[in-house]
Amino acid sequence: MYRLAHFSDPHLGPLPRPSPWQLMSKRITGYVNWRRNRGKTFSDLFLNALMHDLHEQQADHVALTGDLVNIALPEETHLAGVWLRRIGKAEQISLVPGNHDAYTGAGLKRALHEWRPYMLSDGGTGDPEFPYLRRRGPLAIIGCSSAIATLPFMATGMFLAAQAEATAQLLHQTQDSFRVVLIHHPPFPNATPFHKRLIGASKFREMIADCGAELVLHGHTHIHSYNEIAGPGGDIPVIGVPSASNGPGHKSPAGCYNLFAIKGEPGHWQINWQKRGVLDAQGTIGPVGEPLVL
Repeated sequence: MYRLAHFSDPHLGPLPRPSPWQLMSKRITGYVNWRRNRGKTFSDLFLNALMHDLHEQQADHVALTGDLVNIALPEETHLAGVWLRRIGKAEQISLVPGNHDAYTGAGLKRALHEWRPYMLSDGGTGDPEFPYLRRRGPLAIIGCSSAIATLPFMATGMFLAAQAEATAQLLHQTQDSFRVVLIHHPPFPNATPFHKRLIGASKFREMIADCGAELVLHGHTHIHSYNEIAGPGGDIPVIGVPSASNGPGHKSPAGCYNLFAIKGEPGHWQINWQKRGVLDAQGTIGPVGEPLVL
C-alpha cells in the first residue's frame, strides 16, 4: 500500500510590506484583499498544525497543488522556498504552481526558479517544464501547470493544446502505473465562477477521455470537492481540498489535507481516502468525516 497526501493553497503569511512601486500592478487588488479578508482567515497556526499531523501520518509522498504565496512579491517567493525546504525534500514533494504564484509574469518566473527542484521530472535539470513526470512506488505523478498572469480581478488558468499533447504522451507511457495528474485549477464543468475558470478545461477532459488516469488532484476553490470526468474505461475521480491555512468558522472550510492509501495493480486499483483537518480554533487536527473507498 502506498500513501499519498495532498494539500493546497497554503497562502503563506504574513504578507511582507510591499513598496509603492510593487503595488503599481494587479498586486494592489490582492494586497487590499489580504488586508480586508484573507489576512484575517489564514493563519500559520492552522497550517503548522496541519503540516505536523501530515508528517506524523508518514505519507510516502506529498502533492501540493499551488498558491503558496499571495501577490508574488519577491520576498514572499523566497520565503516560500525556505518553507518548502523545511517541510520536505524535493524528492518527497511534487508541486505545481497556482494563479497567486503567477500574480505577475515576473513572479511566476521567479517562483519556477526558487522552487524548481519540486517541479522537475525525475533526472531533470534546468528550469521546470510542464508536464513533468515523477515515478514514486506504483505511482506516476504527472504535474501540469495552469498558472498564468492575468488582469486585475481575474484568476483564470490556462491549459492549451501543446500541454495537453505532451501530457497525453506521458499518460500513454505510464499505463503500467497508478497515474496521478496534478493541476491547480479544477478541470470539470462549472467548477468555478467565470473569472476563476480554467481556460482549456475541455482540452483537459478530452485528453483524460482518450488516455485515462487514475486520479486528478487540484486546488484553487478552497473547498472539499469530489467530481468525476470521463475516462476510456469509466469515470475518473477529481478531488479538491480546502486552503491549508484557513481557520474554522469562516465562509470556506477549515484547513484540511487528503490522505490516499493506494493498492492494487493496473485495471484493479483501490483508493482508501481519509480527510484530516482543523477541528477547532486551537488547531486540533483529526479525521474529517468517515473514510471512503474509491
